[in-house]
Amino acid sequence: MVHRDISIHIGPDEVYVEGNGEVLLINRQTGAIDDHKSQTIPTQERVVQCLGLFGMIRLPSGNHLVVIKRAKIVGELSQKSIFQVDETEIIAITPTKARNQSVEQDNATFVAMLNQVLSTPAYYFSYNLDLTHTQQRLAHTTTDFRSHPLIQRADHRFIWNGHMLQPFLQRKFYQFCLPIIHGFVTIKPVFLNSCSFDWVIISRRSIYRVGTRYFVRGADLDGNVANYVETEQLVQFNKSVASFVLTRGSIPFQWTQRPNIKYKPKPKLNTQNDHSKLLIYKRHIDEQVVLYGRQVLVNLIDQKGGEKLLESQFSDIYHRADNKKVRYVHFDFHKECSKMRWHRLSILMDKLKQDIEDHGYYFSTNESTLQRQTGVFRVNCIDCLDRTNVVQSMLAKTILEEQLLKLGVFKQGHSLSSFPQFEATYRNVWADNADACSTQYSGTGALKTDYTRTGVRTKLGLLQDGKNSAVRYYKNNFCDGFRQDSLDFFLGNFTWEDHKVSPFRDSAQLKVRIIPILALVSLSMAIIGVLLPPSESFVEQMLFIFFWILTGVGSCLYVLRHGPYYVNQPLLVHKLQKDI
Repeated sequence: MVHRDISIHIGPDEVYVEGNGEVLLINRQTGAIDDHKSQTIPTQERVVQCLGLFGMIRLPSGNHLVVIKRAKIVGELSQKSIFQVDETEIIAITPTKARNQSVEQDNATFVAMLNQVLSTPAYYFSYNLDLTHTQQRLAHTTTDFRSHPLIQRADHRFIWNGHMLQPFLQRKFYQFCLPIIHGFVTIKPVFLNSCSFDWVIISRRSIYRVGTRYFVRGADLDGNVANYVETEQLVQFNKSVASFVLTRGSIPFQWTQRPNIKYKPKPKLNTQNDHSKLLIYKRHIDEQVVLYGRQVLVNLIDQKGGEKLLESQFSDIYHRADNKKVRYVHFDFHKECSKMRWHRLSILMDKLKQDIEDHGYYFSTNESTLQRQTGVFRVNCIDCLDRTNVVQSMLAKTILEEQLLKLGVFKQGHSLSSFPQFEATYRNVWADNADACSTQYSGTGALKTDYTRTGVRTKLGLLQDGKNSAVRYYKNNFCDGFRQDSLDFFLGNFTWEDHKVSPFRDSAQLKVRIIPILALVSLSMAIIGVLLPPSESFVEQMLFIFFWILTGVGSCLYVLRHGPYYVNQPLLVHKLQKDI
């Protein structure tokens, strides 16, 4: 079991990390971690109490510990508590000394990056329960595997503090290594039809190809895809457990859609030969088949506009791969459900009916597996957010009704709609899951959640979607470069040790800075020209107004043409590759 109450004693030369009688000593100058053999800890001026360690990370000013200060309990799974991180603290390990202004500025920027990632809600942990594995994966592990420390047997795809824990892992201080996942967890105790059970949703966000909505799309060379999330729905009833797993992830080949000031940038395919695209697709899909079994690729993107290119490419690669364990289903969500015709989602569910039956779900009683899930639905739209959320909640609803019938909670003929209160809970929790996944990728809550929450599309929901879309536009264009850098630094994709040269020097050319100002000045001057009282020389006044209007229009066209250079671009891993 991981140490749960940790005391950090900060001295002038050493930091003592104490947990359940075990003490580590961190050298403040070198950052070296050793086992403190003596049980006696010298009295220190500052002692920090925490619930666990995120880990240690190096900044320009030296090493820093990131610790969990407060957490709230989400609930219990298998009689083991799950917590959500509420508050963290960054503690400087290296002693403070005089530094030049450049180092101080860089250090403050990196601290702000850490706080940016840590302030995103939905980090979860347990001291004695493996949150990174599904119930089915855990059921098919050996006794020897389960005897290993939690951090050693966790699924590395979902450990968000894995990079920060490396200094402790290298010295095998496993009891201080608390695996933390990012995504969504809820546990709802339900009393239904004279039966009490726990209904659980766990979404696990992958640490690979992590990024923001427009800066990270598609797949990398290893087949890792953007916005990859594994979602597991569980029911615990008496000594039985039923589980159903879904996945989502960006379209699995290399493509981009970098922000450029326009509301909806056009997706672009990377200039690779067909063999390279097929190879990347196969790497991703082959891994998914190994992990989950048969794959049904549910593609919800449009067959027109910018998305048409992606759909035709996806379909073509799928057919060329010719994998018998994979099926491709395209459903043009926006076309089929246009004009509030959301009942037409039943067309998609009919297409997937046989797959739902074939895949099944995991079911065990008294820790004995009676049934396995043999495949998953891998759902995507262009963002893997709004349309994806709607379809995943519908698939999970169908399976949940089957599970509750098998468990004896439902009688023949029952459905979720037979129990309006539980149905409302179900809808709201899935909408909360949608909002969490969306916030982590796009910066706002999900769109279309009025349908998820109520089962109908409403005008109020459309207005809320409009608001979220506007906020997304602003954040994706003018904030997400910093957020992308924050994620890359937090996860170790960029490390200060490897660079040690400031990446934050502002190299924007003068014309890039001055054009937007010129556009605003031009607009102001044109308005002044209109508001001024008519002069004796009417022609001169019109020429004045016309000149500033032309200047303003020209400036705006320049900004639109060179949109990427007015976007808040990442400066670390995903920086813009060319200059004006």
